[in-house]
Amino acid sequence: MSEKSSFHLFGAQHLPQPGASMAVRWSAGTHPGKRRQNNEDAFLLLTFDQKEMHYLGKSGEATLHGRDLIFAVSDGMGGGPAGEFASRIAVDKLAQLLPGAFRLGAAGIRPDRAGMLGEVFFQIHKEMSKLSFFYEECREMGATLSLVWLTPGWLFFGHVGDSRIYLLPKDHPEEEKLRQITHDHTHVGWLYRQGKINERQARGHPGRHSLQQMLGAGRQFLEPQLGVVECHSGDRFLICSDGLVEALWDRQLKDLLAGWNTSTAETVAAGVSAFLEEALEGPAQDNITALIFEIV
Repeated sequence: MSEKSSFHLFGAQHLPQPGASMAVRWSAGTHPGKRRQNNEDAFLLLTFDQKEMHYLGKSGEATLHGRDLIFAVSDGMGGGPAGEFASRIAVDKLAQLLPGAFRLGAAGIRPDRAGMLGEVFFQIHKEMSKLSFFYEECREMGATLSLVWLTPGWLFFGHVGDSRIYLLPKDHPEEEKLRQITHDHTHVGWLYRQGKINERQARGHPGRHSLQQMLGAGRQFLEPQLGVVECHSGDRFLICSDGLVEALWDRQLKDLLAGWNTSTAETVAAGVSAFLEEALEGPAQDNITALIFEIV
C-alpha cells in the first residue's frame, strides 16, 4: 500500500454524518488449497442493529438502513487443529462482542467505533493468549484478522497480520489502481510500502511469512491497524487470506475484481468463484479465502 493512500486513521478527522442509506452486495468462499487437508481460514458475515444480530448467507444483498454490516476473514496458525480453532475463535468472538459494543456505544456508554474495534481486538487477543497458556494443544495458537464495519457512507476497518483488505475505487480518476488499505505486519511488508523492494521481490522474500503482529501466539503486545475509508457507489472491496495473495499477483486481483460490468448478487458470487478457480489453477499451496463486496 502506498504511503500516500487516502484512507484515514481513526481520530484523523471528524467524520460527517452520512446522507442517504446505501446497499451492499457480497459473496464469500474458501478452499483448503491443493496441499492442505484442513482449512485454517474462517470468514464472518454479520448484520446487527440496536435490538438483534443475524448471521448472513455466503452471498446476498442488504441495505444499511437502520443496521450495520460486519465482514471479516481470519487465518489461523499453530499446527494440527489449533489453527482452525484459532480462526474460529476470532470470528466467533467478533459475533459475541461487536453487537453488544454497538448497543452500548449507541447509548453513549461506550466510545465510538474506533474504541470499539480496538477493544474487540484486545479481547480476542486476551482470550487466545489465555487458552494458549492453559491448554498444551493450543500452545502458540494464533490468527490474523481483517474486518470491515460498514455504515452508510463509511467503511471502518481493523486489521492484524498478513490477511488483506483491498479497494478498487469506481469513477475516481485519482485512484485508478487497486489499493491495499491494510498493512502486512511483516518486515517484508514494510520494505514494500517504503518502495525498497517490488512486488516480485516481496513475493519471493524468505521472511514474507514472519509476522510481527498477530492475535495470540504468545505475543505480549498488540497494535492493530485501525482506519476508515469513505465509500462510494460502485466501489468494490476484497478481503482475503494470504493464500490467495500467494497464488495471484496484484494485477490478477484487480482484473478479477473488475471482472463484471452489470452488478447483481449472481455476478458478485461468480466473482468469488473466479478468484478461487484462478488461484487453484496456480500453485495455491495454502488455504485460500476470498470475500468480496460492492457498494451499490
